[in-house]
Amino acid sequence: MQADLVSLEAQDRFRSCPALSGPSRTSLTVDGQSLLSFCSNDYLGLSGHPALASASTAAIARSGFGAGASRLVAGDLPEHRELEAGLSSFLDVEAVLLFPSGYQTNLGVLAALAGPGDLVLCDHANHASIIDACRLSRARPTFYRHLDLSSAEKRLLALAPAARRKFLVTESLFGMDGDIAPLPALASLAQKHGAALVVDEAHALGVLGPGGRGLCHQAGIRPDVLIGTLGKAFGVAGGFAAGSGTLRKYLVNHSRTFIFTTAPPPPVAAAALAALDIIRGNDGNARREALADRILQLQSRLPSKARGQPGSPILPIILGPDRAAVAASLVLRARGFFVQPIRPPTVPQGTARLRITLSAGHHPKDVDSLAQALTPLIPQ
Repeated sequence: MQADLVSLEAQDRFRSCPALSGPSRTSLTVDGQSLLSFCSNDYLGLSGHPALASASTAAIARSGFGAGASRLVAGDLPEHRELEAGLSSFLDVEAVLLFPSGYQTNLGVLAALAGPGDLVLCDHANHASIIDACRLSRARPTFYRHLDLSSAEKRLLALAPAARRKFLVTESLFGMDGDIAPLPALASLAQKHGAALVVDEAHALGVLGPGGRGLCHQAGIRPDVLIGTLGKAFGVAGGFAAGSGTLRKYLVNHSRTFIFTTAPPPPVAAAALAALDIIRGNDGNARREALADRILQLQSRLPSKARGQPGSPILPIILGPDRAAVAASLVLRARGFFVQPIRPPTVPQGTARLRITLSAGHHPKDVDSLAQALTPLIPQ
């Protein structure tokens, strides 16, 4: 193990967890230094919202903190049922099933649905949890070039006829690149080849689409499975799968990451429901408008080659070598900004980067200051 760690340091790939303190995810203390953070996924600034704390405190008094066991063993608590019902209504789907994390959601859903003899076709930039789920399912995983419909169709034409069941899996808003999948075209491709469409909306829900309902809603498509997370725009923790009532019943009986793990703590579920109430209300609209303003502000102040996807809260500044990303992160920290370097294996070799994420909690002056600090670091 020690030899491996020494090797990582030599490659500029050694990682550790900075010590944070403070309730805000935009203005915080890191290793004793006051910094402005631009690397959290708290897109709407809800993680420290008093309504979430109040809902969580009330749930502790009503239902205790820990769930005690899995829901199949210890039963459903009101907070779990109420959150699932609220998410079903918000997304206009028949049913939702909660999981303790977004990672466990992808693992549990795909490993339950796919198996030997099946084909799982993935965008090459899909999250690690999707890739791991493919491996765990023992289905045949194959990948198409990022956002490349022609590549996806070629894979389906070659491999789908021999597969028992087919699944086409994509993120909607990609977490590392901040770009958007061509969802209507992918839905048509899945239908044409008899594949089930699975869309991970982790980074889009609460942020994009009408009322924050995500990019599937915006595109007018209904995937067979919609994956969501509660740890990003919702500011809490957990994940969920949304779809038909049959899907939910099937996952309750076959998804190992649901069956064999303790249910989310009821105060966490209650806080997520409070976040949902904000997201679908006037405050949510105001926060999305503020976030959109911050996105436009930053993009307008950077060189055109570094502006990223319009409307995306995720802005990758690709620097190439791992050492360059580490050095740029240290320069920003010296200027008062917390932006972590993203290196392989999180991103492909040669694409180490700064991953800038914006929040409704950022002030315009903070975004201007970041743009001034970033501009000299962007490759010409």
